Amino acid sequence: MANEEKVKQKIDFKTGNEMAALSVAQINFHLMGYFPITPSTEIAEFLDEMKARGEHDIVMVPADGEHGSAGINYGASTGGGRVFNATSANGFLYMLEQLPVQSGTRFPMVLDLVTRSVSGPLDIRGDHSDLYYALNTGWPILVARDPQAVYDFNIIATRLAEHKDVRLPVIVAYDGFVTSHQKRKVNYFEDRKIVQDFVGDMPEGFINSLDPKNPVTIGPYMNDPDYINNKYQQALAMYNAKEVFEQLAEEYKEISGREYKVLDEYMMEDAEVALFLLASAAETAKDVVDKLRAKGIKAGVISPNVIRPFPAEEIRKSLKNVKALLIGERADSYGANGGNLTQEVKAALQEDKDNNTIVLSRIFSLGGKDFYADEAEEFFNLAIEAAEKGYAEVPFDYFGVHPGDPDKAPKRVLEPVTTEEWTTGLIKVEKDETTDKLNVKIPPLRALTKKPKRLAPGHGACPGCGIYSGLETFFKGIEGDIVVLFHTGCGMVVTTGYPYSAHKGTYIHNLFQNGAATLSGLVEMFWEKKRRGEIEVSDDFTFIMVTGDGGMDIGMGPSIGAALRNHKMIIVEYDNEGYMNTGSQLSYSTPIGHMTSTSNVGEKQGGKAFHHKDTPQIMAATNIPYVFTGSEAFPQDLIKKAAKAQWYAKNEGLAYGKILINCPLNWKTKDHQGNAIVGTAVNSCFFPLYEVEKGITKITYNPEEKGKRVPVSDWLGMLGKTKHLLKPEYEATLKSFEEEVERRWARLKAKHENPIL
Repeated sequence: MANEEKVKQKIDFKTGNEMAALSVAQINFHLMGYFPITPSTEIAEFLDEMKARGEHDIVMVPADGEHGSAGINYGASTGGGRVFNATSANGFLYMLEQLPVQSGTRFPMVLDLVTRSVSGPLDIRGDHSDLYYALNTGWPILVARDPQAVYDFNIIATRLAEHKDVRLPVIVAYDGFVTSHQKRKVNYFEDRKIVQDFVGDMPEGFINSLDPKNPVTIGPYMNDPDYINNKYQQALAMYNAKEVFEQLAEEYKEISGREYKVLDEYMMEDAEVALFLLASAAETAKDVVDKLRAKGIKAGVISPNVIRPFPAEEIRKSLKNVKALLIGERADSYGANGGNLTQEVKAALQEDKDNNTIVLSRIFSLGGKDFYADEAEEFFNLAIEAAEKGYAEVPFDYFGVHPGDPDKAPKRVLEPVTTEEWTTGLIKVEKDETTDKLNVKIPPLRALTKKPKRLAPGHGACPGCGIYSGLETFFKGIEGDIVVLFHTGCGMVVTTGYPYSAHKGTYIHNLFQNGAATLSGLVEMFWEKKRRGEIEVSDDFTFIMVTGDGGMDIGMGPSIGAALRNHKMIIVEYDNEGYMNTGSQLSYSTPIGHMTSTSNVGEKQGGKAFHHKDTPQIMAATNIPYVFTGSEAFPQDLIKKAAKAQWYAKNEGLAYGKILINCPLNWKTKDHQGNAIVGTAVNSCFFPLYEVEKGITKITYNPEEKGKRVPVSDWLGMLGKTKHLLKPEYEATLKSFEEEVERRWARLKAKHENPIL
C-alpha cells in the first residue's frame, strides 16, 4: 500500500479538457503534433499556456491539418518517445487513414478523442459518431465518463500503450462539451513525480528509428502469410489489453484510491431491467435507478470503461438475470437495425445459451441534444414494458425525433435577386491584345452602392468583423450570378445557422480540406452539362470559393490541385491570421511573434515561433492566370482586381486572391478601427498590394512612392496581440519580423521591375 505522503492529492473543480492537459503535462510527453478542432482544441491551448509558463517540456508541433498531425505523431513515435494528440469529429476522420498504420506497426501513443458529431450537416456538439469510426482502427479505447476519469485514464493509457503485452496506441474518449467543458469536482496529484513514477520510463525493446547502431525497416510491404500473421499478433495484443488494463487499474487504485473496472456496473447485482449507456449519459441514468429502486423496481445501469477490446465476457455475466436491456447509442450504424454496440452486445449474448435477455436499441442525443433524467426514465419504461410482455414490440428506433409542423416551415424572407440586379454594366473589362493584359474601368464607388449586397443583414458575425466588409467590397467587382462555396470557418458559421441563411445566392459548404476539390467538381459539371445541352446556353455563373480561418493550411493541397488543373473559378481567402472560428489558434498565416491561444506569451515563449506563409506567392508558382492581394482600405484597387479575377475565371482558368481582414476579438482591437488597421498593414509593406497577371508581377500601390510608408512597429502597436513585441525583451523577434517584411518587399519590387522574375 502506498504511503500517505505519496497519495496526497488536491481537490479542485476542473473541466475534462483541463484535466486532460494536466495529466499530459505531468507525464511530460516528448511531443504533441496537433491541429485545432472544437471541442478538443482547448487541450492544446492549455498545454501551450503551461509551456509558456515553463510547466512542461513537451514539443508542441502545429500541423497543417489532422492528417498531418497524425503523421507527425507517428513519425515521432517511431523515434522511441512518448507522443500525445487530441482531436474530434471530422478531424478524427481526416486522420483516420493514419491510425491503422500506427497500430499495425505497433507504436504506442495516446490520443484523446473528445467526441463530437460528424458532419454533414455541420454540428459541433457532442455525440459518438466519431467514436464509432475508431472501433476498427486497432487501438484500445477507454471511455471516460467525467473529468476525473479523463485525468486517470490518460495516466493509465500511457502505461497500457507501452506494456510489453500490448504495444498499441490507445484512445481515451470522452463526451464533447458535457465532459470536456463542464467543471466537476476532481482530485489530482499535486506532485507530478507521483504520476511519472507510475508511468515510469519508456520500456526497453521498442523499435527505434533513431538508433544509428541498429538501422531498422518500419512498415515494410508484406504479403500473405506474413500479413495475416502480423494481424494475428495485433489481435492478440488487443485482447491482452483488457487484462493489462485490469492490472494497471489495480495499481492505480493503490496510489489514487479510485477504482476502474472494465465494466462499470451500478446496482446490477439483482437487476431485472437495465440500460447500457456510454460515458456521461450513464451518470444521468444512475439517478433514475435510485428513483426506481425506491419504487421496488430492480433497475441497473451498465457502462463500459473499455470498449476495445469489447468486454463481452463481463457483459454476459452482468446480464445473466436481466429480463430486458435497452441499449442507448449516440451514433447509428445506418441500415444495421441498431448501432455498433447493440450488435456487439447481441453477439456477446449469443455465446450464452442460457441467456434470455430481451434487447432493445435506441439512437438518442445526436448532435449534442441534452439527455435528461426523465428521458432515462422513458428508456427504463420501455425495458419494463418489454420485460412484462416477454418481447420488444419495437426492437430498434430513434428516440427524441420530432416531426416538423408544416405550418411553421420557414418562409422565404427575401426574394431572390435577379441576374439583372446583380449586373450593373458599369464595370468594363477589356483585353489588350497587344499586351495580353486586362484593362478595367470602374465607376465612382457611389455608383456601385446601388448594387445589392451578396450577404443579407442579420448574420451573427462579431462587431467589427472584417470578413463581410472585405468580401462585400470584393463582390462589388463581380457581375451577374454566382455560386459560392465557403469552407468551414467564421464566414460559414455565422451566415448559415439552420434553418436560416444570409446568402442571397446559391451557397455550398464543405470542410476546410476539400473546398477547392468540391467546387472544381461543380465547375466541371456546369461546363459538361452546358456542352450536352442540359443547361440553357444563356445561363451563366461565376464560381467562387471563400476560404479563411486557416483554410489555406489544411486546404492548401486541394487548392494547389485545383490551380494546377486550372478550373474556371475564383479562390478568395480572407486572411484573419489564425483559426479564429475555433478560438484564435495560430495558423501558418499568423506572423512571427504574434500571440494566439496556441502561441502564448510568457516567461518561456514569446508568441509564434516562425514566419507566416506567403500564400499568394505559392499560388502564383502554380502558373494560374491571375493572383492578387487586396484590402478594403483601398476599395477601388480591390474592386478592379475582383473584376479581373472574374474575367479570368470565366475565360481562362483559376484566379486566386487574398484579402487581409481585421478580427477585433482575437487581434484585440477596437471594433471601429478595422479599416485603419488593415490600411496601416499595407502602408508598412507587411501586406503589399500587387497582382501577378499571366506570370507578370505588378505592385498596384507603392507606399514608398506615395510617401506613406510607415514602420512595421506602427502596425504592431495598433494590435493588442502584438504590443509585447515593442518591449525590449522581444527586440530579436521584432527585428526578425522587420527583416522578413523588408526581404519580401524587396523581392516583390524586383519582380515588379523585372517581368522575367
